[in-house]
Amino acid sequence: MSYIDPIVIIIAFGAVCVSFLWLRDARIFVRTGKDGYRKAAYSGVLYSALGWFGYALAGFGESTFLYLGMGCVLLALYLQSRVKKEDVWIGNESAWTRFIGSAPRQERK
Repeated sequence: MSYIDPIVIIIAFGAVCVSFLWLRDARIFVRTGKDGYRKAAYSGVLYSALGWFGYALAGFGESTFLYLGMGCVLLALYLQSRVKKEDVWIGNESAWTRFIGSAPRQERK
């Protein structure tokens, strides 16, 4: 059995988190139609690609590639958090509801 560096597992978890946040933003956009979440959903595609590219770099195993891969994942997480989004929560939702992005549906005009 080959050895897998624990940093590679952490980078994979980061890439999964970036993809999860992208899908969560896309779900909130579909349910609410807010422009901030539209922009976050569209740009989340690129940020997810950057995160998975970082994971691919980390797969080479050299320490330089591990650092570059971790940098790509952290950059994707940072850029994803910088997108301005509207507030869709009223305050009485559970943590699980916010976690999965189950925002209340808005009327379409």
